[in-house]
Amino acid sequence: MHPAIAPGNVAVVTGAANGIGAAAARRLAGAGMRVCLADADGARLDAVQAELGEAAIAVTLDVSDAAAVEALAREVAERQGPVSVLMNNAGVGGGGDALSNPAGWQRVLGVNLMGVLHGVQAFVPAMAASGAPGLVINTGSKQGVTMPPGDTAYNVSKAGVKALTEGLAHTLRNTAGCQVSAHLLVPGFTYTGMVASRIPERPPSAWTSEQVVERMLAGIARGEFYLWCEDNETPRAVDEKRVLWTAGDIVENRPALSRWHPDWKDRFERFMAGE
Repeated sequence: MHPAIAPGNVAVVTGAANGIGAAAARRLAGAGMRVCLADADGARLDAVQAELGEAAIAVTLDVSDAAAVEALAREVAERQGPVSVLMNNAGVGGGGDALSNPAGWQRVLGVNLMGVLHGVQAFVPAMAASGAPGLVINTGSKQGVTMPPGDTAYNVSKAGVKALTEGLAHTLRNTAGCQVSAHLLVPGFTYTGMVASRIPERPPSAWTSEQVVERMLAGIARGEFYLWCEDNETPRAVDEKRVLWTAGDIVENRPALSRWHPDWKDRFERFMAGE
């Protein structure tokens, strides 16, 4: 375990009412940590808090509201003490493509990207100044790396989380006396509450949230920044080739998202086949 994950230390997890956030909260509480659960879904949040008992407090809030997140930081400091682990995990989908759904774009970017920034700015300065070991885990997505067509708003939000977390990691490691590290969680196809709202039963190809959290903790223990998760359908070797192809769009000046461009389909398939 990372030294920040220790009995009596405090963890804050947003998006903790279900899915990856709830699984992480259970795992951290199981390690003896005191956990602050934050989510906009108060009913589900209270159920997780009741499950964890006195080890946890629950705060209902919308992470897109900067003032609410700042108030959360003050409440945690007063009720639980200094924070050792911050997991900015809250997320929503349903944005749309570049020409549609302005309200959906505002919501997705507000929660997925600005919610992470609000958490970082509300909690991390005190964590860094403490001189104590700390962890910041921001939940991204493979969609923020390979950019599959469809929900462009979601892709943009998660690409922003990737850039934000990379910049945060650089800032922290160049801050004198700071023992806090930043990490980007990159889930694959995971059966979360967001997916369950569309698919009633977990497909065999999807990982559980618990599998993602175990992979996250193992990667943190190894000092990884990119906590890249597989799933039951796509092995890491396939993901790596897709990432390299995506980077090649820039290097070779191909059409945008050439993987899905009809003129490049055959070349992509040959590349994936190793030809």
